Amino acid sequence: MPIVFAVFRAADHAVAVAVDTASDSRATASYPEGRVSGVNTDIAPDRAPLRSWLPGFVALAAIWGSSFLFIKVGVTELHPVHLTLYRVATGAATLLVVLAVLRDRLPSDPRVWAHLLVVAAFGVALPFTLFGFGEQRAESMLAGIWNATTPLIVLPLAVLVFRTEQLTARRAVGLALGFAGVLVVLGVWAGVGGAHFTGQLMCFGAAACYGLAIPYQKKFIAGSAYSGLSLSAAQLLVATAQLALVAPLVAGAPPVPTGLSARVVASVLALGALGTGLAFVINMRNIRLAGASTASTVTYLIPVFAVLVGAVVLGERMNWHQPVGALVVLVGVAVAQGLFRRRRPALAPAPPAIRPVEPAARA
Repeated sequence: MPIVFAVFRAADHAVAVAVDTASDSRATASYPEGRVSGVNTDIAPDRAPLRSWLPGFVALAAIWGSSFLFIKVGVTELHPVHLTLYRVATGAATLLVVLAVLRDRLPSDPRVWAHLLVVAAFGVALPFTLFGFGEQRAESMLAGIWNATTPLIVLPLAVLVFRTEQLTARRAVGLALGFAGVLVVLGVWAGVGGAHFTGQLMCFGAAACYGLAIPYQKKFIAGSAYSGLSLSAAQLLVATAQLALVAPLVAGAPPVPTGLSARVVASVLALGALGTGLAFVINMRNIRLAGASTASTVTYLIPVFAVLVGAVVLGERMNWHQPVGALVVLVGVAVAQGLFRRRRPALAPAPPAIRPVEPAARA
C-alpha cells in the first residue's frame, strides 16, 4: 500500500512510516510529527538517477530512525506528555517558517480543521506520548521495530472501517505474516507480563494510533486542495493546542527549558526541527525525484537505523527473537504492499486509428 508518513504527517518516523494505496495518484506521507497529504505522484519521474535521490533517502531514514534515540534521551528528564508538547510545538514553529518562506497558507476550510482535530490527536499527540511512555520501560530500538507495524494496522482499518481499500489474498497473507512477526518480537512462548512487556504494548499502541489516523486522513483530508506542507503545519498547530490543554492536567506545568540539560534540549530540537522541518523538505524532494512508491520504502530502513543507533549510542541489546520477528514483520508488510509482485512491462500505446477519407460531396 504505499503511504508516504506523512506527512507526516508532520510526524518524524511513523511515521513514518506508513504508505498506502499504490493505485492512488495522491500519496500520504507519514512520519511521527504528522502526515503529509496531497502529494501528486503523477509528476514523479519513472526512472530518476539513483545518485539524485539515494542520499536524501538514506538521510531521511537516519533522521526518522534516530527519533527513537532522542525520545529515549528526552524522557530521562521530561514527562512523556511534556516531551511531546515541546517537540510538537518546535515542529509547528519550524513548519510555519517553511510555510512563510514558500508563501504557502494554512487551510481556510472549517471542515478541514474539524477533521484535523481527529488526525492531530491520533496521528501526533497520542502516538508521540505513547512512544515516550513505552521507552521509559523498553529499549529505543524496540520502539523503532514496533513503529514498522503501522501498515499492518492501517490495512484492516482501511478495509473494514473506512472502506478505502480492498482485502486481496496477497494482502491477507502479508497481514498474517506481519502479525506472526509481532508474536515473535514479543516472544510470547516465554510468557508475557512485566514493565518491559507493557512498554512494548505502549509502542504497539502508538503504531495503532497511526493505523487509525492514516486511513482517516486519506478518506477525509487527502483529497483537499491544500498542500501537504499546509496540512502538516495545521495538524501540528492543532496537536500543540491539544497538548497544551492536556499536559497541565496529566503531568503538571511543563518545566522551564532552561532547567533542562543540554542533551535533552538538543533532543527536543532534533525531534521537532530536524525530524519535522528538515525531514519534510527531504521527503518531498524524494517523492518528486523518485516517485511516491519508491520514497515510501524508507519505511523498511527506519527500524534498521533505530536498532543501529540504539546499539551504538545507548549500548542497547536485544534477544535473538526480536530482530527475527522484525524481519518477519517487514516481509509481511512488503507482501501486503505488493513489493514482491512481478511488474508487468508497460504496453506501447496503440497507434491512432486512421479514419477513411470521406469522398467529396458531388454537386
